[in-house]
Amino acid sequence: MVTKDVMTPLVALLKECRAGLEESNGSLKEAKDSNKNYIEDIAYEAVNLLWNVCECNSTAVSVFNKEGCLSILLQYLKRFHANVGLAIAAASCLQAVTEDNPDLLASFDTSAQQILEAVMVSSDKTMEHILLQTLVAGVTWNIKNALPSSSQAGSINAILKIFSECLAIDAGQTLLRMKEAETERLKNSTESEPEGNVAEVADAALKEDEEMEEGPKEVAKRQNDVSDLLPCNTQEVKQVAALLLAQQTALEVIVNMCCNEDPSDDEWEELSSSDESDNFMENSYEEGEKLLSPLCLSAEVHTALMNHLVPKKILEKTAFPSSVAVEICTRSPAWKPLIKKLNMVQYRALTCLHSILLVSDVDCLGGASVLQSLSQHLSQLIFSQPEFSKEVEFLEAVTSALRALLQMLASNNISQSMTPEQLMTLCEAGIHSSNVSVRVNVVSILGIAGSVLAKVEDTAETLKMIGKFLLDVATKDPSLVVVGEALDALFDVFADGKEAERAAEQIRLLHVLREFQPVFKSRIRKEGKGQYSTDQLCVLDNVKLNLRRFIAYQETLEKKK
Repeated sequence: MVTKDVMTPLVALLKECRAGLEESNGSLKEAKDSNKNYIEDIAYEAVNLLWNVCECNSTAVSVFNKEGCLSILLQYLKRFHANVGLAIAAASCLQAVTEDNPDLLASFDTSAQQILEAVMVSSDKTMEHILLQTLVAGVTWNIKNALPSSSQAGSINAILKIFSECLAIDAGQTLLRMKEAETERLKNSTESEPEGNVAEVADAALKEDEEMEEGPKEVAKRQNDVSDLLPCNTQEVKQVAALLLAQQTALEVIVNMCCNEDPSDDEWEELSSSDESDNFMENSYEEGEKLLSPLCLSAEVHTALMNHLVPKKILEKTAFPSSVAVEICTRSPAWKPLIKKLNMVQYRALTCLHSILLVSDVDCLGGASVLQSLSQHLSQLIFSQPEFSKEVEFLEAVTSALRALLQMLASNNISQSMTPEQLMTLCEAGIHSSNVSVRVNVVSILGIAGSVLAKVEDTAETLKMIGKFLLDVATKDPSLVVVGEALDALFDVFADGKEAERAAEQIRLLHVLREFQPVFKSRIRKEGKGQYSTDQLCVLDNVKLNLRRFIAYQETLEKKK
């Protein structure tokens, strides 16, 4: 569409709609026989199209910048009291185009910032207005570098206040209230509507039931459409969907707030050219290499997160959706799509928890007892279901959070509640996932747990079990990224300690790694280029170097016997 120059007529249409809204005698006039504003309807569809193409195409974003589309969307945003739907579309588009778009920052002058602020301080608290405020808060975060330095701390505080209030709302209870409101509204509507209209309602319900019984081919076809992007006809469902999208958006922006920039080329160079001196093993393994490096978090963001109790509210969202709410949605075709949205909030909350753990210390999170409770909570999430979860997004999110938590516990000598047997069950299930991130997480989790157990007496048998598992992954996994993580985990588990030495001897660790070393080098040489990024190859190069050192270290131990 962009290649065929959809942007030219689209921008022209947006400008014409703006003119039509500003002047009563515009070329697009409101229908005289209706209260419906067709200009706003057309603008709404045009903004949604603009949003979609800008999300997918950098050329569209360049045209957006050059053609001054920002001023058009801000005018639509100003109408949020009169048309919240149009304002939400404008805010969604703005959030997409302001992400990683430094060329647009200069356009956010004082008047533009005032429009954003007016939305953020609005007292309207319908679910749709909460969504709008959340989206605008996301836009404000994206353009923070354009804000005066004197007001940045205040803006960050305002952003996290909005997110905190949004996350504080119980989506399950809201859903129940909205379902009751819908039932009452339909009851009153049925009593007051003519018989013909009642029949139309019944026909619509019958059609929905028929759609629910479609065959596999029809379902697959419907899964590829964009109907979930269209406005929902059921007003109560629309309100719940708005809340869930607001909570998902808030969690996603918080993750961005916690994330650091990617490592620079110099940092990767430093990673892959570590000191090769003979005392490497002693220095490295005595201190214990951190599998997860702490990320940077500005003082303003940290303070606002804590002041508004955001970590606590994120944790609350990691629970499974209310079973009552899910049951209600399951029984009603119109409400059934909300189940996926409820689940998505949980997945994003787990991802957000992972980010919070990476950038916080023990005291900020409430101390050792809180972290131990969190360990129990994640364990319950993983093992509470009758069948181990096969939902990839859930597994990736929960294993990422557990990995970060176990690293924090291990670094601070805090015990965790999961037994070695539970960890092995998780890892044995997770290693069969098609998702590389899940497999990376589970081998890392086992490496962290094993490195802790290696310092405890009478753990050789458990270490043997962990070692065999990690060797199997290292020598058989199709992804070099997973193989590298499994080798790193082995280095951590068998770095030091009598129990680790006994276990290593019994599983013939040194022999297996000697045989595997040339295979690993060959795989990096053959598969590396084209399949893996420069960053991944740098890390793999570092693992290859550490493998050589680890073998030398194990050989030294063997000679001492």
